[in-house]
Amino acid sequence: MYKPQPGDRLDSLDTPSMIVDLDLMEANIAKLMNQLLPTGVNIRPHLKTTKSPILARKLIEAGARGCCVAKLSEAEVIVEGGIEDLLITCEIIGAPKVARLVELFRHHPQVKTVIDSPQGATAIDAALAQAGIENPIQVLVDLNVGQNRTGVTPGEPALALARHISSLSHLKLIGVQGYEGHLQHLHDRREREEKCRAAMTVLTGTAGLLRQHGFNIETVTTGGTGTAEFCATFPGITEVQPGSFIFMDTDYRNAVGRFFSNSLTILATVISKPGPGRAVIDAGLKSLSTDSGFAEPKDLPGAGYVPNGDEHGTISREDGPELAIGDRVEMIPSHIDPTINLHDFYYAYRKGVIEEIWPVAARGKVQ
Repeated sequence: MYKPQPGDRLDSLDTPSMIVDLDLMEANIAKLMNQLLPTGVNIRPHLKTTKSPILARKLIEAGARGCCVAKLSEAEVIVEGGIEDLLITCEIIGAPKVARLVELFRHHPQVKTVIDSPQGATAIDAALAQAGIENPIQVLVDLNVGQNRTGVTPGEPALALARHISSLSHLKLIGVQGYEGHLQHLHDRREREEKCRAAMTVLTGTAGLLRQHGFNIETVTTGGTGTAEFCATFPGITEVQPGSFIFMDTDYRNAVGRFFSNSLTILATVISKPGPGRAVIDAGLKSLSTDSGFAEPKDLPGAGYVPNGDEHGTISREDGPELAIGDRVEMIPSHIDPTINLHDFYYAYRKGVIEEIWPVAARGKVQ
């Protein structure tokens, strides 16, 4: 059975395969670092996109300081890959998760998490005490800055939560987090910037309120690929969390433009020709996510794609050369994070030759 190896050409890959243009990916990383590092903020990339300690190391080598993960199970995988400075950006709730957090923190004390309720804070504190762990875990108050997902209400409710956290001996409050996820894909740049700055005013205002009441708020973390450039220049922001910039997708490209390139595609093969202007490829729902719309054929102007079940998708094109059975097509995902979660490996190439193969180590880590 053929097993791809570095040095093989892309045309030797079976399909569907997830491929990464290293020249474009490296340019994306360099663009972000050149844009944001001069501001002085900490860049803490979010690994819910890449799900890979290998790529985390590449980002840290380029200038990032630590990384984010969404889930505890992602953190467990990433620390095993040697990345210690991690922020878990979703609340840890429920006895099974809290027990796992305690064990993770026992061996990896740089792991941090967020809190948005007294119940969550109390449960973690009690579990750490019961486990005999004396060193407190660093936590951040998760603030609702407009997304209306998780996060405590700004102002006095956040202050009350901070006071509760400070009463617990096994938690150390170091900062606040506020993710303006509802703004990431706004197409109008001026509107996106104005609404982002309004959210940052709320975030930094609450950080200031906590400081006024004696809390040592060192970290104010926020931002994604669509807003990081605005967040990084807002007074009082210390850290940003962009993730998708490394690969991009059509949803982000349509919203924020082409400053970053679509460096990741899904390589597919035409397996059937049901009629003129139509070609069926071997990439359907099990290869390309659809929550943000359908994927887009690369370098086929005027072509559209629709999934036709788990294993099939149809490319339709009124003008231009006909695709033939056996042709290879690259598909640009509409939403990069869930698409990556459908695949086992990245095949990273340069000029048509595979240089590296990276496992999607945190694939399926949703707990």
